[in-house]
Amino acid sequence: MKIVVIGTRGIPNIQGGVETHCEELYPRMVGLNYEVHLIRRTCYVPPDDNLTEYKGVQLHNVYTVRKITTETVLHTFLAVLWARKHGTDILHIHAIGPAIFTPFARLLGLKVVFTHHGPDYDRAKWGPVAKFVLKVGERLGTAFANEIIVISEVIKDLLENKYKRYDTNLLFNGVNPPVFSNKTDFIESLGLKPQKYVFTLGRFVEEKGFDFLMKAFNDLNQNEYRLVIAGDADHEIPYTKQLKKLAGMNNVVLPGFLKGEELHQLFTHARLFVLPSFHEGLPISLLEAMSYRLPVLVSDIPANKQVSLPGNKYFTTGDEKSLKNGLEKILNQKFEPIDYDMTPYDWGKIALQTDTVYRKVVHKK
Repeated sequence: MKIVVIGTRGIPNIQGGVETHCEELYPRMVGLNYEVHLIRRTCYVPPDDNLTEYKGVQLHNVYTVRKITTETVLHTFLAVLWARKHGTDILHIHAIGPAIFTPFARLLGLKVVFTHHGPDYDRAKWGPVAKFVLKVGERLGTAFANEIIVISEVIKDLLENKYKRYDTNLLFNGVNPPVFSNKTDFIESLGLKPQKYVFTLGRFVEEKGFDFLMKAFNDLNQNEYRLVIAGDADHEIPYTKQLKKLAGMNNVVLPGFLKGEELHQLFTHARLFVLPSFHEGLPISLLEAMSYRLPVLVSDIPANKQVSLPGNKYFTTGDEKSLKNGLEKILNQKFEPIDYDMTPYDWGKIALQTDTVYRKVVHKK
C-alpha cells in the first residue's frame, strides 16, 4: 500500500513535534510493508542534505518559501498536486493548517487520513487571520477526511463537542526507550555538572513559556543549579530575540537544537525536567523525560494533565509563584528516579494502530 505524507516540515533531524512523530512512525510503517513517500519543505532541508530516503521512507523535496504566513499553505497545495500526479492509496495530512486542503484532495479523488496534533489556533504567535485559517482547516479536515487520528483524549473530546465527529481514532504520540549515557563530556562543555541543572526543550515560541520559566527560576535566588533550554526558533521574530537576550542576562544555557548523544547526556544527567507550556497536543518532550525516569514539573493544561502524574508534579499555568514554589519544593528534595508507566506510548504499538486505520480507509466504500 502506498502512502504519501504531507503537513510536516520534513525528516530527519528537523525540529518539531509533528516532525519527531513522522520520523519515528513512518520507518515502522515501512517495516509493516508500506511504501511511504514523505514530502519535505525545501526551506528546512539543509544544503548538504541530499537524502532521497530515510530508513526506507522515500523523501521528496517540494518548494515553498520560508515565511510564517504562507509557507504551509503554498507547500500543502503543491504537495497535494504532487500526490495526485504520482498516485497514492492514501494521502496522510498532519496538523490542522494543512488540513484546509482536505476537500481539495478529496475532489482530486484521493483518500485522506488527517492527524489532528492539537488546536494550533491557540498558539500565541498567530494573528486573527491565521487563527481563522487554522480553525477553518480544523473544520474542513474533520468534515472531509476519510479517517481522523487524534493524539490525545483532549483532542478527541474537542472534535466530538465541536463537530459531533464521534468516530475518531485515538493514537497517542510515542517515545523510544531511553539511551542512558555514561559520558559527561558534552554537558561539561556547557559548564554543567550531573544533577545540577534543570532541563527543558522545545521550539522558541511564546506558548512554550520559556521566558516565564526563566523569571521563576531566577527568583529562586540560588547558585546551585543552572537552567538549560535546548531548541531554537523556526523563524527569527522579536519574541525569540528577546528570549535569547533574557537568557544571556540570567545565565541560562541555550545549547540549540540537539539530537543523538548530546541530547541523551542532557536527559540522563538532569535533576528535573520542566514543561511550562500554555499549549500542547501531547508533548513528546515530556514523554522523553518520563522515559529517562526524571522528576518532572509541568503546567496544568489539559494535554499535560492527560499524562497521569502525581498531583504535586503540576503547577498552575501562567502563575509564576506556583511554578517557583514547585521548583523550590522538588529541588529541595533528594533526587529519586521515578518509574512511569510508558506502555501506552510505544511506537511499535502505534504503528500497528496506524496500520488498522489505513486498512479501514482502503476497504471503506
